[in-house]
Amino acid sequence: MFARFRRRRISPVLRDLLQETRLGVDDFIYPLFLRSGEGIRNEVASMPGVFQLSVDEAIQECEELKSLGLRAVILFGIPEVKDSVGSEALCEHGIIADSIRALKAAHPDLFVITDLCFCEYTDHGHCGILDPVLQTVDNDLTLANLGKQAVIHANAGADMIAPSGMMDGMITAIRSALDEAGFPMLPIMSYSTKFASAWYGPFRDVAESAPSFGDRRSYQMNPANRREAILESLEDEKEGADILMVKPGLAYLDILRDIREASRLPLAIYNVSGEYSMLKMAAAAGVIDYERVMMETLLGFKRAGADLIISYHAKEAAEILQRV
Repeated sequence: MFARFRRRRISPVLRDLLQETRLGVDDFIYPLFLRSGEGIRNEVASMPGVFQLSVDEAIQECEELKSLGLRAVILFGIPEVKDSVGSEALCEHGIIADSIRALKAAHPDLFVITDLCFCEYTDHGHCGILDPVLQTVDNDLTLANLGKQAVIHANAGADMIAPSGMMDGMITAIRSALDEAGFPMLPIMSYSTKFASAWYGPFRDVAESAPSFGDRRSYQMNPANRREAILESLEDEKEGADILMVKPGLAYLDILRDIREASRLPLAIYNVSGEYSMLKMAAAAGVIDYERVMMETLLGFKRAGADLIISYHAKEAAEILQRV
């Protein structure tokens, strides 16, 4: 009788003892979308359960996160005014700088990560200063502003910087700026392999960051390129990134595994808005067991090699893990 594998699956206790991959609340980072004002809690139609928040509402939201055991957030800003260079991102009292100070004052034990980019702050929706001739982002001019933005966030009290613009040399520029400003111990989590993906649609609703023309394929990764994707992350490792990231998640688990095998740095994955909304809409249509599919998806990220998961599902996952 051939039962070599099934013998290990008959007992539920033995199945638990032999489980190779596990999810825990410390695996998750929860995104927060912040805008000026008070009492603002605007649910996003394309992302049920996700909100644009004023800082006072975000402080209350973080109380709930901590009650679930979630200790890390990543902040995205929605400014009142946008211009061609994203000036508010370079202001000591911009939405993110003020939010960091308020959140850290209310929750000093909260680990606050800041997304470092300009797409939410520019009137054209691209991730930096535009080259007027090529009509794409000017890499080197944008690097200088990324360094300034990182120092502003550091001065406000950020615990980690997460540059997402996919500029060549961004880690070197940000690391140099932080070191020169007296923040040599502030870690950088790089969006090191970020694809020009169709999975970001709902995010552009909540962050109000859709490009006004063209697309981001001149600086984000080609979804068809595997070898280049690995090189992107390895280059950021050479430049001094402390944590690498793959974004999106579901369609890129092969890339996640490739980078896991090529690098010993901690590795994050961004479970993006389209992935989240897809499960929410499928649940509303009654075609999936939402909780099981969600947890299986998150487990798949861990199994493929992720140490950290940025996910809009984090609160729901934490509630389920508390029940188990």
